[in-house]
Amino acid sequence: MTVRKTKEKDLLRNNKISILLNTRELRAIEAYCTKYKVRNRSKFMREAVLTEVLKKFDEDYPSLFEFEKPNLFVK
Repeated sequence: MTVRKTKEKDLLRNNKISILLNTRELRAIEAYCTKYKVRNRSKFMREAVLTEVLKKFDEDYPSLFEFEKPNLFVK
């Protein structure tokens, strides 16, 4: 298997996460998607969640006295 095929295989989305929303939350997301013409809600949700995760990692970047840096991409 080539390096490219291995990388592509690692990027396949095979893991599923389900969330529950109340009616107001669902209506807010539906209104947002309609207003901003979001066509792929899965992509939108994934990007929104990962943006927050990466932002928090960036904010919590280790100080001078912390030695372990969280790495999202290490297995």
